[in-house]
Amino acid sequence: MFGIGMPELIIILVILVVIVGPGKLPQLGSSLGGAIRGFKKAAEGEPTTIETEQHKNIEV
Repeated sequence: MFGIGMPELIIILVILVVIVGPGKLPQLGSSLGGAIRGFKKAAEGEPTTIETEQHKNIEV
């Protein structure tokens, strides 16, 4: 996973808790998950839009 081991992940999490604070950490994770979900949905939806436009052009 990008060459990041367990010690590096622990250091990143500790720094994140110090910067953001433990109270806002769940909110940060939720917003990050929503952004990733939205990106995946947009990436999967794009070929469908292109295919729909191609079918419209063929039928006309």
